[in-house]
Amino acid sequence: MKPSLPLNQPPKSICILRLSAIGDCTHVVPMVRTIQKHWPGAGITWIIGKLEASLVGDIEGVEFIVFDKSRRFRALADLRRALAGRSFDVLLNLQVALRASIVSLLVKAPVRLGYDRERARDAQWFFTTHRVEAVERQHVLDSFFEFTRALGLEERELEWNLPIPAAAREFAASRFDRGREVLAINASASKAIRNWSVEGYAAVADHAAVKLGLDVVLTGGPLTAEAELAEAIEKTADSRLLNLVGKTSLKELLAVIEHASILVAPDTGPAHMGTTVGTPVIGLYAASNPLRSGPYLSLEHTVNNYAEALQAQCGAGVDDVRWGTRVRSSAAMETITVEQVIEKLESIFS
Repeated sequence: MKPSLPLNQPPKSICILRLSAIGDCTHVVPMVRTIQKHWPGAGITWIIGKLEASLVGDIEGVEFIVFDKSRRFRALADLRRALAGRSFDVLLNLQVALRASIVSLLVKAPVRLGYDRERARDAQWFFTTHRVEAVERQHVLDSFFEFTRALGLEERELEWNLPIPAAAREFAASRFDRGREVLAINASASKAIRNWSVEGYAAVADHAAVKLGLDVVLTGGPLTAEAELAEAIEKTADSRLLNLVGKTSLKELLAVIEHASILVAPDTGPAHMGTTVGTPVIGLYAASNPLRSGPYLSLEHTVNNYAEALQAQCGAGVDDVRWGTRVRSSAAMETITVEQVIEKLESIFS
């Protein structure tokens, strides 16, 4: 017979399945911290992607099992070996993707909790025994807390405390003049359609450097497109910028963002990394809805042109479309003006 929820006692073992992406994995951490505080006897195992593990995989008290999707079918064999002979009280399947649902078949648990029918895309409901309550129009981070609430844990701890190695902090501190505040610009998103303009970033960088006296650093990952965008911003800006794009590990990037006074970024993982270390984030959102995927603690600082862009593309309002609908037009981010971003920058800086 299928176990009922909420549980009548705390589980002894919980398996979390969230493979990607960087931003979403940072959203899982407060849920993990909540379990650790209020159910200290529960063992936590997290099945996670390789890149994401390099950021959060050293959280104390959590067992991480890395699923390296680059190994394709061999990754499934690796996971099968890692889970051989093991079972859990609960599986929390936090990822609505067919790959994740297939991976979930290797996890033995009587309670296999997934999303409600509306949010369980790719037929996730076929792979679960229980579903969270349907809640309309939630931020992704809030949706993860629905899983612990379904189990019977009502408390929420909005806490990250991601470990940052001393060497990473030393790397960050050594790149800047002591005593000067820093603006970090993480210009590139994983999808180019979410990127703002070279000219816009350069103008904001010049304003920060000349008018506000900030050091400006460009951050980002190792992809060629990110490096090219950063180089274009450097060439367009009149002020001197420190370009660290592709020159940091994820922990070093986290330390640089922690060192910064303000971060400017579109809808991308590093924006959420800023949230984890308490750095105010000016999110640039038009292609996606920040109320669903924006920097959780900086929504008041976010430039939100999503409704305008959605109306232009679909002729519909935010309440008329499915939650999470993206604007797939290159013109969306063009609606964001330099003046909007500078207004947010000066508001935080003052």
